Amino acid sequence: MTREFMAFDVVIVGAGPSGLSCAIKLKQLAQENNHEISVCVVEKGAEVGAHLLSGAVFETKALDELLPNWQELGAPLKTKAKEDAFLYLANDKKSLKLPTPPQMYNDGNYIISLGELGRWLAGQAETLGVEIYPGFAAAEILYHDDGSVKGVATGDMGVTKHGEKGPSYAEGVELHAKQTVFAEGCRGSLSKSLIEKFDLMAGKSPQTYALGIKEIWEVNSDLYKEGSVMHTIGWPLKSDTYGGSFVYHLSGNKVAVGFVVGLDYSNPTLSPFEEMQRFKHHNVIEPLLKGGKRLAYGARTLVEGGIQSMPKLTAPGALLIGDSAGTLNVPKIKGNHTAMKSGMVAAEALFEHFKAGGTGGEVVAYEVNFKSSWAYKELYKVRNIRPGFNKGLWRGLLNAAKETYLGSTSKTLKNHADHVQLKSINKVKPIEYPKPDGEISFDRLSSVYLSNTFHEENQPIHLKLKSESVAIDTNYHNYDSPETKYCPAGVYEIVKTEEGFPTLQINAQNCLHCKACDIKDPTQNINWTVPEGGGGPNYSDM
Repeated sequence: MTREFMAFDVVIVGAGPSGLSCAIKLKQLAQENNHEISVCVVEKGAEVGAHLLSGAVFETKALDELLPNWQELGAPLKTKAKEDAFLYLANDKKSLKLPTPPQMYNDGNYIISLGELGRWLAGQAETLGVEIYPGFAAAEILYHDDGSVKGVATGDMGVTKHGEKGPSYAEGVELHAKQTVFAEGCRGSLSKSLIEKFDLMAGKSPQTYALGIKEIWEVNSDLYKEGSVMHTIGWPLKSDTYGGSFVYHLSGNKVAVGFVVGLDYSNPTLSPFEEMQRFKHHNVIEPLLKGGKRLAYGARTLVEGGIQSMPKLTAPGALLIGDSAGTLNVPKIKGNHTAMKSGMVAAEALFEHFKAGGTGGEVVAYEVNFKSSWAYKELYKVRNIRPGFNKGLWRGLLNAAKETYLGSTSKTLKNHADHVQLKSINKVKPIEYPKPDGEISFDRLSSVYLSNTFHEENQPIHLKLKSESVAIDTNYHNYDSPETKYCPAGVYEIVKTEEGFPTLQINAQNCLHCKACDIKDPTQNINWTVPEGGGGPNYSDM
């Protein structure tokens, strides 16, 4: 059976900051030069912004270049960051204020909802003629006979074009393109496939990731101060585990509380979700939240490897941008501006490629130009800070101080693969977490409820096991089933058969699309694939 297809000059997979910036810049260049370029953006979320989650303190540098009149256009940047605090938490009661690292200064930045920004960017793109289709989950890369990328095929989808009311339902289609841009965010399933097929990580350091848990609260505490920005390190994590928190005071008595754990931790009983819940009971945090109401919950992985783990950015007929390329600035705790810039640089290279008469092939100018951009230079300066924490908190802080104040050496430190860092269960002390109190701390299932997660019933499970036996023979017996701990949505559960044998139950309907399982599984036995279009969380203000 032949699938229906639509043809475009450029298809962009993912309506996040990088993908939408790429689309806008392409259309701007086309209009300025009286050149026709058709651009289509597909997004697996039910609407633009549904799957966008970030801290987020936003630096406007890339937006200033892309849309200099963004204030007149009504960009949703409302809360100016007014003050910074950086704390070391010694235990659940004590804290020590540390000097704020220069990379973390937030003068001129804004505390935002990335979902709101995404929806606004989508509106700007559509004004320029970009076609945006949410609910279209790109499920497969299509290839020409010569091996170059031809486009993508979508799975079944549950909604209609951006801005129209639904839902509706349709079978998947093929989207053919002269060039396909992958802007799926962290650990995108198609980006992962593309990187493997073309060996784009050859000669690179392994990629490393973190898992971020975020909640939005409405508070009535005297400690609330609009524009306040606070980050912490230390408790409840031990010094051998990378991570920390953020507390951002938005407008309207709302506070974003988040906790990030590097996925290179070694204790298989560690649960980033439980660490987040425990963190909120610290003496610095609990008084702020006491008497407040938790409004939203979500989770997402972050790509933290830096330029040494950045894949080759192009393949025949394809480009990687944003977090698919690994553009997060970890020490700055920001990545939206660098993601946007990568999309803009890709657009400029694509436009010149088409202008010169090119169609398919490899747009090699993109990577060359990106390495000359301010975004790459920014990432290069901080490339050794995250891997410096591989030997613990204190050595990491010393290395970060040296890199920041004395300048980086010519040597580039390497990262290690997260999934090989777990120790067997008999070599660690299991972590015991307190029960949630239902006021400050909560369980996973009530948290998932706040994420508005939904998947159509009776669809195939999108979380694939390469071997069902490995889940028990290796993960259960050797590691105490770490997937039941690191998953922030209770997707994975060990249940007993009538005969008393353990078996892994996958509650795929709970999935937040964070990709932690795809990254952290010690045998890489779990493969995250896209569910039907329109499924997953529906973040409104995250």
